[in-house]
Amino acid sequence: MTTETTPPTGGATAGAPTEEGVRYGPGARVLSRRVRAVPPSGIRRFFDIIATMQDVISLGVGEPDFTTPPQIIEEGVRSLRSGRTHYTSNFGTLELRRALAANLERLYGVGYDPASEVLVTVGASEAVAATMAAIVDPGDEVILHEPSYVAYVPAIVFNGGVPLLVQTHLDDDFEVDPARVEAAITARTKAIFLGYPCNPTGAVLPEEKLRAIADIALRHELLVVSDEIYDRLVYGEHRHVAFSALPGARERTVLVGGFSKAYAMTGWRVGYACAPREILEGIVKVHQYGIMSAPTTAQDAAVVALKGAEIDVQRMVAEYDRRRRMFVEGLNRIGLPTFEPRGAFYAFPSIAGTGLSSAEFTERLLFEEKVAVVPGDAFGPSGEGHVRACYATAYEQLEEALVRIERFLGTL
Repeated sequence: MTTETTPPTGGATAGAPTEEGVRYGPGARVLSRRVRAVPPSGIRRFFDIIATMQDVISLGVGEPDFTTPPQIIEEGVRSLRSGRTHYTSNFGTLELRRALAANLERLYGVGYDPASEVLVTVGASEAVAATMAAIVDPGDEVILHEPSYVAYVPAIVFNGGVPLLVQTHLDDDFEVDPARVEAAITARTKAIFLGYPCNPTGAVLPEEKLRAIADIALRHELLVVSDEIYDRLVYGEHRHVAFSALPGARERTVLVGGFSKAYAMTGWRVGYACAPREILEGIVKVHQYGIMSAPTTAQDAAVVALKGAEIDVQRMVAEYDRRRRMFVEGLNRIGLPTFEPRGAFYAFPSIAGTGLSSAEFTERLLFEEKVAVVPGDAFGPSGEGHVRACYATAYEQLEEALVRIERFLGTL
């Protein structure tokens, strides 16, 4: 696959993949051009390989190593045993929507009507996909910072949209520059897409930059889609600010979140989208025809997560922070420059000094030292020269990974 690199305006790069040079068998001709143009996930390829290997330390999949807190599990069991095995409202259970609205009000001071402005989805991933399907017409441009999560560009492209990629860099702590966002806007721009705290970089966006982007969206009458799945996983002095809580932002924001990361509930598949009624009605249409409703058992368990697992969240965040500080210090010590991630649970070290590409580094590290990381260019062109390493794994495993990585560097 190739990626267009001609900046349309303001230095932004059109990020929609093309089919140039790609060959397909006869069966593939039934697939749409949009689907054929999007490459498979740059993350999953390596984990098909890992499944065939022994003694691999995986720092690849962005998943907590913690088990879901026991009171949440017990609520799921109770839900099943009590016969809660039927559909819920398309919007989700009212109890969960009320709990979500109360939680967002408590944490960030932003209010949503549980009856008409909160939708429960099958993970935050479905919330992103349904939102893009609801708002993007063919040819609409969506401005997206990169490196960013691998599913964002496909969600835009699958709906005929054009992603305009605004680069972020190590020198700027991977914070998107509001001036570059504004310079990328054209007459065809429909929305700005933000994913902070950021997967893969661990970057956060200071409130002053969030406010500047909110002002840009207001002046240019753009929608903002803000994926805040890592909102609870922040460290040090940083305090997360919900984008929709900013002055003037609520009426033009789709706020996306979920339970996978903070509550160690990846397999339960519960997420949400919050937006003004008129916008959410469109997202619900996509959701109801494609999904019907999120799993009832998982929704019941999510209520207990919101109401009775705050201590567990704080405990897990404290442990991630302990791992973060040790691991980032270790990467810098062994010669891989790494900025301090203040959100999520990823380090994004530079491997440029090794002389290897991100893909070469990743493959050699896996086969020579059995440490799995993800090549940075899987998350966008600016990720080249970096790899993503997830520190949501055991402290001792991270220590051993550093030993193996340092040994690998010694062979170059």
